[in-house]
Amino acid sequence: MLNIFARASVSRVTDPIGAGLVRLGLTPNAVTVLGTACAIAGALWLFPTGHLLAGTFVVWGFAMFDLLDGAMARALGGGTRFGAVLDATCDRLADGALLCGITWYLFDTGNRVTAVAALICLVLAQVVSYIKARAEASGLDADGGLVERAERLIITLVGTGLSGLGVPYAVEVSLWLVAAGSVITVGQRLLAVRRSAAVPAEENAR
Repeated sequence: MLNIFARASVSRVTDPIGAGLVRLGLTPNAVTVLGTACAIAGALWLFPTGHLLAGTFVVWGFAMFDLLDGAMARALGGGTRFGAVLDATCDRLADGALLCGITWYLFDTGNRVTAVAALICLVLAQVVSYIKARAEASGLDADGGLVERAERLIITLVGTGLSGLGVPYAVEVSLWLVAAGSVITVGQRLLAVRRSAAVPAEENAR
């Protein structure tokens, strides 16, 4: 949903920054790997140790690198196929580290019920992404859905940030919202694939 409505507005901000980074000699792939490594390190260090507010800002900050590598690729005239695979792989690693860090924190604090929600979010995040990847490999369409990566990150990090500020049940509410939304998104993407598969191959190729 956010990908549809916010992409053009965000690009107006990130494209000049991306062009500037290219002029400095950086590459999109280097920015992708750097942002992912720092996001993983922050998530697995700060969340398990209970630094929820700091973890929120660190992961959010480095997650923004995902916007810059795309802007840099556009500044260079377009991305490469390897860059697209690297970017998708790094996204999965960062998302997994975030939810692992939160799950670790929840188990350490004895909040096992919410830890289950975090594990559900972890699994479904991979499934949502896999459905799209597998569908595209088969020449089918599986775009869209209620909560894609941007929505999952925003809702999850708002929950951890508010919890770090002392707001009760913020993490619990955010994770169960993401879990419920992810279940819906899995269903939506499977239905999209089914509809796409029912269309003649010539039309899907257009």
